Amino acid sequence: MPLKTLTGKYADPRKGRGAGINPEGRFENVEREAFDDGWNTSEEDELPPLKTQVTVERAKSIISRNQSPDICFSQSINPYQGCEHGCIYCSWGETPVLMADGRTKRLADLRVGDDIYGTVRQGWYRRYAKSRVLAHWSVIKPAYRISLEDGTELISSGDHRFLTDRGWKYVAGTMGKSAIQRPYLTPNSKLMGTGAFAAGPSRNRDYRLGYLCGMIREDALLASSPYRRASGKINIGHHFRLALCDDEALLRTQQYLQDCGIETHECAFQAAVGARRAMRQIRTRTRPNVEQIRSFISWPEAPTRAWSAGFLSGIFDAEGSFSHCVLRISNTDRQIVDWIGRCLRVFDFRFAVEKVENHRIKPIEVVRLNGGLREQLRFFHTVDPAITRKLDIGGQAVKSDARLRVVNIEAIGAMRLYDITTETEDFIANGVVSHNCYARPSHAYRNLSPGIDFETRLFAKVNAAELLRQELSRPGYVCDEIMIGANTDPYQPIEREWKITRSVLEVCAEFNQPVGLITKNGGIERDIDILAPMAGKGLASVTISCNNLDHEVARRLEPRCSAPKRRLQAMKALSDAGIPVCVLVAPVVPFLTDQQIEAVLEASWEHGARQAGYVLLRLPWEVKDLFRDWLERNYPLKAKHVMSRVHEMRDGCDNDPSFGSRMIGSGKFAELLEQRFDKACKRYGFNSTRGRALAKTLFRVPGKPAQMSLFQAPI
Repeated sequence: MPLKTLTGKYADPRKGRGAGINPEGRFENVEREAFDDGWNTSEEDELPPLKTQVTVERAKSIISRNQSPDICFSQSINPYQGCEHGCIYCSWGETPVLMADGRTKRLADLRVGDDIYGTVRQGWYRRYAKSRVLAHWSVIKPAYRISLEDGTELISSGDHRFLTDRGWKYVAGTMGKSAIQRPYLTPNSKLMGTGAFAAGPSRNRDYRLGYLCGMIREDALLASSPYRRASGKINIGHHFRLALCDDEALLRTQQYLQDCGIETHECAFQAAVGARRAMRQIRTRTRPNVEQIRSFISWPEAPTRAWSAGFLSGIFDAEGSFSHCVLRISNTDRQIVDWIGRCLRVFDFRFAVEKVENHRIKPIEVVRLNGGLREQLRFFHTVDPAITRKLDIGGQAVKSDARLRVVNIEAIGAMRLYDITTETEDFIANGVVSHNCYARPSHAYRNLSPGIDFETRLFAKVNAAELLRQELSRPGYVCDEIMIGANTDPYQPIEREWKITRSVLEVCAEFNQPVGLITKNGGIERDIDILAPMAGKGLASVTISCNNLDHEVARRLEPRCSAPKRRLQAMKALSDAGIPVCVLVAPVVPFLTDQQIEAVLEASWEHGARQAGYVLLRLPWEVKDLFRDWLERNYPLKAKHVMSRVHEMRDGCDNDPSFGSRMIGSGKFAELLEQRFDKACKRYGFNSTRGRALAKTLFRVPGKPAQMSLFQAPI
């Protein structure tokens, strides 16, 4: 009879998988592969017949970057998503997200591979940067409405985070019975960004006529002129021609003319020569068409709001620019400049008109939009220009005078919410910077369970080596250590067949790219032939995780990892080959593994490890229920005791996401644990010298000459 879990689900009591619950997934019975990983178990203790499904995935990027002060590396690679080892956030779908082309799209409509905007830290500021959607998923969760001072409204779950002037904060603080306490939004918290995105224009007939007026008056040839035929007779020729470098504006103009009943012919106008871009043109030479176009672009007596938006869009596509954080529209025609100002006032834009004298041509008047990025984005979204290259906000600092203080936060009941994960780990949701959600939690990105699904439904990034080669070859790449396996173990069972980790190491060796690895699997011995020569150059180190030496505890806690003695053998093999080895005592579980810290360190020292660290058990939101269920199934008499001590070391909570304390905990028991670890390290000789930093100066792109050192004299 299955055991009922804390969540009301039923756990599968079979051994061999860490998770016992899987709210959304299924599993099938298949035969387990035979492989001796050091357990020497009897036939009656065979791992359960749960199938591991591997999905081939061609990733869009391979190097992940982080800025956490608790992690000693800034770059990492995870060849797989999901993990067979069995070790034990969201917004409203209507939320507009800022796309890389300057426009917006509903969060629910985003798809993997979409290009959007996120942020990166550069110097003192976060700056907007183009990013890519790596995953997209939805869940049904309790939702909250966040109202801001300027009228912006956001709907998200309590687990979602937004960037404030004091760092990332969750929507809600204390969550559920576990009383998780974390930085959270309160009235007067100030969010970072530009504020709510403006609604787009209604592309009705008035908008189309306004666009045609702005575009054609500025950039087109529209003429009717006499000419003499060969017979001597005088005729009137009618000409309309619009030639542009940007196909987006040309095709929009052609489409709008067609909507008005005017067919034009498209053809080449100018080939690309040197720095000049190619140009295409649309044209017509019939009298009815030319006369009708003249009527379309005549100035209206009472311009509507839609016509004004269309005119601003057309004139910006024709003569506007957006560079160095300044939006300008230039013209020599005073009448057009006046109309630009008139239409800007319709939408309450503030602007200045500057005159630029030029002795060769008529004076140019420049209309410059005031208000910074907040108003520039409002302009883009309000009028919707066609030329996307002019809508690039990359590099602009995340700062504005928008009134983004929180006015109210209210619970509004459960609803379907959406979230994404991106290359920059954030995105711009309705004008404010929003964090995206990170091992088990990452499987929720794919609408899969962080339970058994995480252990049985894996994704293999088969093009990892190819992507890494491309990224390392880029002119702007700055060499820094890459950690392999920061999220999921790079040497889990499927690596024996897929060899993705090995292919990544081969690329690192070719480029002299410094690399560290984290694993709890003895399979790393296979790659000693690559790692040893790299270590001889100071380019490689290995961290092996081992939190106890108790065969039975390890078998329950990490059922498909290498047995502790197998990990010790791997340490010995690596260190004998000259590869620096660090032992990571992680996770330290109170009353289950904490008493074995000294034994693990002693055995690791004897097997060649010379650096050591530890991490206290962490239970982020998706993992806490899985761990509780695992405790109840495996150690029911200790369950309450373990969680009580976890709470004492996590300030009364299941988890502490705060930098500085999330890895080691807080309070007197956490301090005692730290003292025990430090004394044991000193007793056995660990960390007597600082770990040697991996070499960065040897990095080179194959086929290119190495850069000469500033201190190297030329031959």
